[in-house]
Amino acid sequence: MSEGERRGNYWGTESISDDLKSQRGMNYMMYNPQLDTFICVVEAGSFSKAAEELYISAPAVIKQINSLENSLNLQLFERTHRGLIITEAGKSLYQDAKYLIQYSKESLIRAQEAMNHNEEIIRVGISPMTPPEVFVKLWPKIQKIYPDMKFKLITFENTPENAREILANMGKNIDVIAGIFDETMLELRGCDGTEISREPFCVAVSIHHRLAKKEKITIDDLAGENLMLMQRGWSYYVDMLRDDMMKNNPEINIVDFNLYNVEAFNRCENNNEVLLAFKSWESVHPLIRIIPVEWDYTMPFGILHSKKPSVKVKRLINAINKVK
Repeated sequence: MSEGERRGNYWGTESISDDLKSQRGMNYMMYNPQLDTFICVVEAGSFSKAAEELYISAPAVIKQINSLENSLNLQLFERTHRGLIITEAGKSLYQDAKYLIQYSKESLIRAQEAMNHNEEIIRVGISPMTPPEVFVKLWPKIQKIYPDMKFKLITFENTPENAREILANMGKNIDVIAGIFDETMLELRGCDGTEISREPFCVAVSIHHRLAKKEKITIDDLAGENLMLMQRGWSYYVDMLRDDMMKNNPEINIVDFNLYNVEAFNRCENNNEVLLAFKSWESVHPLIRIIPVEWDYTMPFGILHSKKPSVKVKRLINAINKVK
């Protein structure tokens, strides 16, 4: 048996196309490529459909899954006469495997960027809640100070997992994120921040809400409304507003939620509730209007970065402090 045949039998990669081999080749040292097959089976729902997508035979797919189950000492699927049923162990591995594969790909990208010595490229994380407009405004001034500095936008999804992972590991995949913050949030997420401005609290309402036609509202306008606030402990300033409302405006019903993302805006629109928000989020949802409020509550806005920023991020912070 040739070396190639032995390798093929070990991985169960019978008759894999050249393109797929090329795609997987870089990952052999990063993770077991049987995880790719496992994910494909989960998403396809059967060995035969997965085989079609992977351009290999169904027995080869079964062989890979059996080998993976044996090596992990786990049952990932129940084989029934009605088809495959993923087990609880399989569901758990599916979520972690997707993260592992994505992290492996990002590790390779980081290694390639390090090899190319792109030291002055600032990787800016962007999402609906963290738009890059501030960099557009500051960019001409920053470039005058550091003409060699460049930016690369990296999109990410607002999920609880990403909130923990990205902010706690600033500098790995993403160097900076523009957004609101305070000391409480920075401590919670394990990162640091550089303030650019103070942004007033506004409220977001559906375009069909009774308050939607107002150019500015008062606290009295919120009487009888459900006011959506991030759960206690996320922000000092939000908690201060919460305590003020509970003490002085008990007719406003406080409703907790746990993450600012598009789903929070969907809930605001669908339930006709009022969401504490900021003017920079106007483009998040087409059926939502953001309105200023006659109160004195504000929150720092700026860039989030590592507690131990790299040299290039320190240069960016220095430039921002000069031009803001």
